Amino acid sequence: MKIELLTTFLEVSQTLHVRVAADNLYLTQAAVSSRIKQLEEELGVQLFDRTQKRLKLTAEGHRLVKHANEMLIMWQKLKQDVGVAQPNAYQLFVGSMMSIWDIVLQDWLQKIHRNLDDVHLYTHTYSPLELRKQVISRLVDIAFLFEPPFTEDIVNEKVATVPLQLVSTDRDMTLHNIENMVMVDYGESVNSQILRDYSELNAIRHHMSQPRIALNFILEASGCAYLPKQMCFEHIRKGKLHAVEGAPEYSRDIYAIYLAKSHKKQLVQDALMLFPYVRN
Repeated sequence: MKIELLTTFLEVSQTLHVRVAADNLYLTQAAVSSRIKQLEEELGVQLFDRTQKRLKLTAEGHRLVKHANEMLIMWQKLKQDVGVAQPNAYQLFVGSMMSIWDIVLQDWLQKIHRNLDDVHLYTHTYSPLELRKQVISRLVDIAFLFEPPFTEDIVNEKVATVPLQLVSTDRDMTLHNIENMVMVDYGESVNSQILRDYSELNAIRHHMSQPRIALNFILEASGCAYLPKQMCFEHIRKGKLHAVEGAPEYSRDIYAIYLAKSHKKQLVQDALMLFPYVRN
């Protein structure tokens, strides 16, 4: 099976439109259709339902999406290992839970770009369980999560402790009149604390996976949420957000995990040293 067939399939699975996929891939529509047909013939299944005006993934197509992504990651790693990739360059495959990207990883990626100029980054988002599998199977070099596994094969290292504070768009909000609270996913230990402390108030209205989504939501629609302090600082200074006085404060530890016997162990450790917490 040719890699370009999988690349084309993934593009069509995202756009669900042959013309748009062709534009994105700089191919003709006929070439895209031909590749999809060839892939379907090789697999012996139909990947798209073409009975409606808009393409739709079949059950087999949905299953292929995950495997296709993993195969493309493996192909990138294979190119590096056999020397097809750019000479004197290293590839670092980074995986994380959705909610951690905005908290600490955006700045860290920028530091890698500035300080490790021979490193090419590949980032992916997975669930905590999937992250462990990706690290063990060597599809991800380093992963970030809230609650790391404790096994002999995996090294885990704390990279940050993030303070969380309750902020509101309402200057006069207190613990007694909390409403329209957005619950952000910070992992089981912190989530359970917040639910325990606020269960009697019936204040939680929405649940969101990322702090950035919750921040943008309350700034637009009003409300309150527990957000990382560093994310709120500028909005508090401008008077757009206000700390809720007397509200409990929480903190969330973030961990990096990687294989103890990874051949990229030194590269991973060099990258982790760019976190202030690790350096200190």
